[in-house]
Amino acid sequence: MKVIGISPLDKDASVSAVVDGVTVFAAGEERFSRKKQHAGFPRLALRAALDHMGWEPQDVDQVAYAFFDAQEEERLMRASFAKEADLTKSHDNSKLKQLLRTAAGKVPARTQSVHGLREPNQRMQKGFAKEVFYRLAGTSNLGSKRAAAKASQAWLEQAIAGHQEWQAELEKGLAEFGLADKLQRYEHHLSHAANSYLASGYDEALVVTLDGYGSGLAGSISLGKNGKLERLHNLRFPYSLGTLYEAVTSSLGFQADRHAGKIVGLAAYGDPDILTDVLMDRVVEEPGNFKLVQNLNVFFSRHLASHFPMIDVAAAYQHVLEKLATRLVSHWVQKTGASHVVLSGGVTANVKMNQRIHEVDGVEGLFVYPNMGDGGCGSGVAMHASWPGGVLAPFQSAYLGPEYSREQMQAELEKAGLAFREPENLAAEVARRIHEGAVLARYAGRMEYGPRALGNRSILYHGRDPGVNQWLNQRLGRTEFMPFAPVTLWEDRERCYKNLAGAEYAAQFMTVTFDCTEYMLQSCPAAVHVDNTARPQLIRREMNEGYYDILAEYKKLSGHPSLINTSFNMHEEPIVCSPSDAIRAFLLGHLDILAMGPFLVEHPESSKS
Repeated sequence: MKVIGISPLDKDASVSAVVDGVTVFAAGEERFSRKKQHAGFPRLALRAALDHMGWEPQDVDQVAYAFFDAQEEERLMRASFAKEADLTKSHDNSKLKQLLRTAAGKVPARTQSVHGLREPNQRMQKGFAKEVFYRLAGTSNLGSKRAAAKASQAWLEQAIAGHQEWQAELEKGLAEFGLADKLQRYEHHLSHAANSYLASGYDEALVVTLDGYGSGLAGSISLGKNGKLERLHNLRFPYSLGTLYEAVTSSLGFQADRHAGKIVGLAAYGDPDILTDVLMDRVVEEPGNFKLVQNLNVFFSRHLASHFPMIDVAAAYQHVLEKLATRLVSHWVQKTGASHVVLSGGVTANVKMNQRIHEVDGVEGLFVYPNMGDGGCGSGVAMHASWPGGVLAPFQSAYLGPEYSREQMQAELEKAGLAFREPENLAAEVARRIHEGAVLARYAGRMEYGPRALGNRSILYHGRDPGVNQWLNQRLGRTEFMPFAPVTLWEDRERCYKNLAGAEYAAQFMTVTFDCTEYMLQSCPAAVHVDNTARPQLIRREMNEGYYDILAEYKKLSGHPSLINTSFNMHEEPIVCSPSDAIRAFLLGHLDILAMGPFLVEHPESSKS
């Protein structure tokens, strides 16, 4: 069965081509349009998918979309908010003032600098008037309840209008391609559950989805067995861990739906104990479930951000996220007896949370779908729709995007006026240059599917210089609090990371952190965070021969099996897709060398040639 999967159009619209449960092509529209997290119908990605597969409209059996129609989504949203209003009215926040006073007394004086902050105890100071408003609307009993009700109503109205808009655009776009009569709609969290379980290769697994919103839900618990999914529990919206994290991301001055990773990195510098009790006062826990009081009232997190150090606010939200997620997983692992856990949904992009889930008692295996956010929903429903039954081989490669020919790459290099040559042993020469201190941009093979650069659209550098996280990010126009991720030879994984057992598979796609060994701390400090963790990509030669060979040659020279790997793009731009994208980013980023297919290119202004 041939299915085109289309992810939600509101953010990161993507297209997947799936044949009998196997994803053959997948790419996000942003890579072609060059608009970060592209919203709207994915015309360019759909055309690329059809061209790659050689399909005409009549060849497609179904177009699968990861939301119900606008009318059904509205019904589900209204039902969720009716229950949320009751919780807001009944909640007693009489302890909050004392909890805040106690928290304020715990904040220490700090002198150790945090790169990216003016001073370690930096707060989000907004001026007297705004801070008074945040206190009234975020913490006072009556004021916060009114603000929460208003926020819920505004969210509901915007979401209803959004679903109507995207429904019209979806139907119009499919009609342009002659595919309008092939459309089938599915529940949103089924898309996450399906991609994580069906791609895992596990016969039996606990399937956990966590995101912002989807079809009335913020998450789900299922049991996957012999290729079939059984829904066990729904996590209702707006009790959403995704919304919780978006609120703190926004309150700390970052873009809510794009910069959550900055909060993960920032959290490691703070003390979670300062504000955890404050946050937990707004959590109602039940066996295998939780509810979050006034979760759409962003003024609460803004009040905290204006009165407490940013690092402590980030640390508390990260800790509470981990606490609620691990308690949830632990309950359902014990209830079902499942020893393998698979994860999907935007919240599972949080690699530190994933580490804590991996460490839960009873969890022996972990898999996180590589395109865990909404961009992966199209592949999930397409896999579900075309699944042949039983258990297929696990997901082997995220290299599912377009590939450009040698002739296309050469033509673009010539058009840009760049000198290039074709070394006899490209991997050996590139490794030597990296060992000597050059920054390499690698562009080769099929583009990666999902948010992680996994070697084919990557920037590589040796890991000996911890300062690279500052100067290279500055060169690329970025501000990050977490270091670059390492890529490590598969054979050396246990030499570098602790407690890998059961999560090595997930680590091939850079979806989970691990504590680092003493050897890793010493040999690759640029990839190790302040909490002594790293988010590795473990690379096997059969997965990506050219990429692996660079690392193997580097090990011959340095004795070390890891390099740092960051995405090949400029700040706030998507990862490069075409050869022309790569050349532009190479030149603007002032990177030293570009390995494009078989060609090696020196930056015309580089001092390391």
